[in-house]
Amino acid sequence: MYRTAIKILIDWKNNPNRLPMIIKGARQVGKTWMMKEFGKRYFNNIAYINFDNDTKGDLKTLFDGDFSVERIVLGLSMASGIKIEPEKTLIILDEIQNVPRALQSLKYFAEEQENKKEKYCIVAAGSLLGIALHQGTSFPVGKVDSMTLYPMTFIEFLNALDKKDFIDLLNRNDFQMIASFKSKYIEFLKLYYFIGGMPAAVAKYISTKNLNSVRETQLKLLSDYAQDFSKHAPNEVVPRINMVWNGIIAQLAKENKKFVYGVLKKGARAKDFEIAIQWLIDCGLCYKIDRINKGNVPLNAYLDFSSFKLYMLDVGLIGAMAQIDEKTVLQGNDIFTEFKGALTEQYVCQQLISCLNKKPFYWSAENSSGEIDFIIQHNGKVIPLEVKAEENLNAKSLKFFVEKYELGYGVRCSMSNFRKEEKIINIPLYCVSQLLDICEDKI
Repeated sequence: MYRTAIKILIDWKNNPNRLPMIIKGARQVGKTWMMKEFGKRYFNNIAYINFDNDTKGDLKTLFDGDFSVERIVLGLSMASGIKIEPEKTLIILDEIQNVPRALQSLKYFAEEQENKKEKYCIVAAGSLLGIALHQGTSFPVGKVDSMTLYPMTFIEFLNALDKKDFIDLLNRNDFQMIASFKSKYIEFLKLYYFIGGMPAAVAKYISTKNLNSVRETQLKLLSDYAQDFSKHAPNEVVPRINMVWNGIIAQLAKENKKFVYGVLKKGARAKDFEIAIQWLIDCGLCYKIDRINKGNVPLNAYLDFSSFKLYMLDVGLIGAMAQIDEKTVLQGNDIFTEFKGALTEQYVCQQLISCLNKKPFYWSAENSSGEIDFIIQHNGKVIPLEVKAEENLNAKSLKFFVEKYELGYGVRCSMSNFRKEEKIINIPLYCVSQLLDICEDKI
């Protein structure tokens, strides 16, 4: 399964001024696979070190010494059984947060090799790196490159299904041709809603074509995450982490998806759950979408810190947690109508972050029901997005927001075909990956 993030690693390898690379992301999003695949394709060999397997503490002892690069490289060569050569060997340091001094050593790799023509190539990854940093682990600021890996995007999902012609058609923005294959795109999109982008779930579907097996894989992932809570979080916080994690479904099932503490526990307040929410965000399991109170640039200047929405890292996992069966997702029914909106918003949120590399916000009116599901900033402009699960073309709040803040246009994402109306562009949900190109080309 090809991950588009490998392109970032290729550019990194070819950069003569590269620093050690840190790959962040939730557990099981494919970091280890991507690092090894990158090493196989573009290096003579790989020296793979997994700090999770350091049961005897040998690797910890290696980094307890001085930070001599040559001494550390010798130790890593002995531990991996691979002769490490600059430029030719990819050094992979997996779960690096387990040995804080290994993370700290990256600073010395960067400094000692700054002016050398041939440098050691190091990629490091940590599933719980954000948690480790909040516990006081020293991060080599300014001495590393970094990237975040997310679950597979809808485009990567199509690629895994070997639907490259459908991807090429999307990339050409040929909406007349795309409309001809609308039913197929919707079929693939609904399949993605059920399977999601977790590599293990996608691989299970490819190998078995059995959605029951996919659901078993998803439930295993959810169980593993719950075990992580008990294993890595402070004991006193674990019950509240579980309450937040299991309560996301109830939050998104509401018509107003603003996170309400009282849904978790009667009388609960922010201070009761702030640490639990931050823990889930730090380990990459949740996306926090903050409210803004104005649609002006820069959006960060208009944050309302008291209001936010919380989504999970993957649309397939949220369906598994909600116990939505395959027929309901693929064929739909009346009972599912309300939560279908939540599933669609989860999908769009996920694509904005992972595919378009945008930080989404949302807006809601102070004294009315008006709300814009997502707002992003691109090239100095504000782009509001309203999400519709079906072909509903109503956009009252979107039109109000566009006029209020004198924006050039707003975007409605729905199952309807592409169309440009006055101040409103309708983009099919399966074309969200093309949103930025469309906004630049069609306006």
